Amino acid sequence: MHSMLRHRWLFLSLALLLFCIQAQAQDMARVRQTIQDLSSPALHGRGYAFKGDSLAADYLQKQFAAIGLRPFASGYQQPFTLPVNILDNRLRLEVDGKALVPGVDFIAHAATGSGSGEGRVYDIDTLVLQDVDVAQQFLTNNLRNKVLVVQQRHLQGLLELPEPFQPQLKSVAAVIVRQPGPKLMGTVRGEQLPFPVLEVLEKAWPKKSKKVTFAVDARLEPNYRSQNVIGFVPGKIKPDSFVVVTAHYDHLGHQGRDLYFPGAHDNASGTAMLLELARYYAQPQNTPDYSIAFMAFAGEEAGLVGSRFYTEHPLFPLSQIKFLLNLDLMSTGEEGLMVVNGSVFPKQFALLQKLNQQNGYLSQIKSRGKAANSDHYFFSEKGVPAFFFYTLGGTTTEYHHPNDKAETLPLTKFKEVMLLIEDFIKAL
Repeated sequence: MHSMLRHRWLFLSLALLLFCIQAQAQDMARVRQTIQDLSSPALHGRGYAFKGDSLAADYLQKQFAAIGLRPFASGYQQPFTLPVNILDNRLRLEVDGKALVPGVDFIAHAATGSGSGEGRVYDIDTLVLQDVDVAQQFLTNNLRNKVLVVQQRHLQGLLELPEPFQPQLKSVAAVIVRQPGPKLMGTVRGEQLPFPVLEVLEKAWPKKSKKVTFAVDARLEPNYRSQNVIGFVPGKIKPDSFVVVTAHYDHLGHQGRDLYFPGAHDNASGTAMLLELARYYAQPQNTPDYSIAFMAFAGEEAGLVGSRFYTEHPLFPLSQIKFLLNLDLMSTGEEGLMVVNGSVFPKQFALLQKLNQQNGYLSQIKSRGKAANSDHYFFSEKGVPAFFFYTLGGTTTEYHHPNDKAETLPLTKFKEVMLLIEDFIKAL
């Protein structure tokens, strides 16, 4: 009888272990599917061309509802407006008859103006930025149908030439910016230059080039409508006190009809972790003592616009936030985790370190000071205690590049970071 019970116990233990392994595997399969969904062409890079951000917001709202998060009185979505330069049609560049490849050889500058045509190459003498005689010669040149070519490090100086130069500068057909590389990085801008500006990798720019043919479509939307997506799990003991988990779901979107930036690492990975944490806390057995709000912000890539708007129009008083955790770039972790604001809140950072050492989740947790580099920032500026987490290490992820794709992400320490967050929230 004793032997029989022992075998039964062993069988149940193995079954339970198998169940846990399968559950974890299913969870990571779901994480990968979420990242794949968010970075798919159907959501247009979660940017502003083709309303990719709104499509992503609708996706997240459905996820929030299915998980069981409660909306605030205004619903899951919090609308706001921002200025944004949208590139959603043509993007072409030929040099001496050779077509360059968008996203590989060249991209558009985020503040590019719209235009098409051809022009003779005019290599800008950088002395125009500092030598009076050369500057005077520049003023007398006819730059119509010319394409100015400038090194990346001199672009800002060119754009900031004093007023006497501006009519001359505005008469050019386009500006080519030679980028040293090794890769091109896109951004989002809320203003537009008066001429097309294209960024070309140095290695892709033909020597002694003479003629450029180009087409780029851009339109400035001064009041583009976007939205944050917000839900919460009410706490069982202190429902009026909140822990907040945030991640930005937006990315760069399109440049032209065919080129888009998937944004898997930045920041479909952080958004997927936010959803997984929401699923965990929405389960009755995991109901937290404090309420937990989950905030997916838009407009981060345009200058932290969505999170700043939230801090100026909070859905509950910011003073009720016990702590905020912002998740961005969460798909690696071979070299540990960086904590922005770690040195600002040493007591909470020491708690995080202690929990990690006790459980061996990550090889190291590093600390940084205050930085305006993600959506925690404006909360911190208003007195909300906050950490910004991002993972360290990994060579298979891209940043602000068309190759930031779901299939390249290792998700090395995704589960471990989640477990550390759960432990941290419980210990607060």
